[in-house]
Amino acid sequence: MNIIDMHCDTMYKIYHEEEKSLRENSYSIDIQKLKKGNVIAQFFAMFIDKAWIDENHLDIYQHAKDFYRQVVSQLEANQEDIKQAVSYKELLENKKKGKISAFLTIEEGDFLQGKLERLEEFYHLGVRLITLTWNYENCIGYPNSFNREQMAKGLKPFGFEVIERMNELGMIIDVSHLSDGGFYDCIKHSKKPIVASHSCARSLVNVPRNMTDEMLKLLAEKGGMVGINFCPRFLGKEKDKVSRITYMLEHIQHIKKIAGMDAIGLGTDFDGIEGELEIKNIAQIHHLMQALEQAGFHPDEIEKICYKNVERILRECIG
Repeated sequence: MNIIDMHCDTMYKIYHEEEKSLRENSYSIDIQKLKKGNVIAQFFAMFIDKAWIDENHLDIYQHAKDFYRQVVSQLEANQEDIKQAVSYKELLENKKKGKISAFLTIEEGDFLQGKLERLEEFYHLGVRLITLTWNYENCIGYPNSFNREQMAKGLKPFGFEVIERMNELGMIIDVSHLSDGGFYDCIKHSKKPIVASHSCARSLVNVPRNMTDEMLKLLAEKGGMVGINFCPRFLGKEKDKVSRITYMLEHIQHIKKIAGMDAIGLGTDFDGIEGELEIKNIAQIHHLMQALEQAGFHPDEIEKICYKNVERILRECIG
């Protein structure tokens, strides 16, 4: 089964920690594990940690450019197996050549600092998805929060400019981490499908990073989707710190019931999550596929979850 994973933080680990190799490492994702897992495309997040930026007195925009250069150097060092893709067409071309497609994303929109030209700059560098906020307020909007007042806040004026320009350029709008108010603004104003690249169902686990049933329905009506996050605290019971396959199945079954099969994908969040993982790395992703089959999912449905729904998003949003 082909696999497309919509979110991982592997490049952040490579950038910040001692192991600097995408080819082989002790993380949950590397070239060898991607090949073993039959992954045809991996979305690599350039996660920008604003707290770390401030602590080290760095310029967030220059940091984003440096991070990008480091990511590209990793891809170039492994170009026989993996290649950056900027379109659905390039995904197909890479697959024909036996190469994994790397889609580059940025997690934390504050690198824009109110300047639309920076959005265009990173589009031309090949970034095709932006997670609008992380866990801090930024120039686009507000993050998810247990604070109801903050959670209700929508996009800032610049945020509306950003989603309009992302639509025009051909970039995927990612609402994982965004406030509920910001989500509703994106749903209302985006002319293209939007995604929650690494979230689960809030009615099963009541954390603000997950999507309510109403949000799941609206995502589906817009043609969007949610990527199931493998983080234990988004999946299971509060006292159970284990990311269990049974919990993943519960979320997938619930989203299927509420939003339909076209709204479900994978957004593992590998290398950005903590806790005990039943599926420890991307090479073990077949265990989820087997569980889906045993739970009665049709092969066509499993294909949609594994890669076909993301392929549709790529066609519709970035061409």
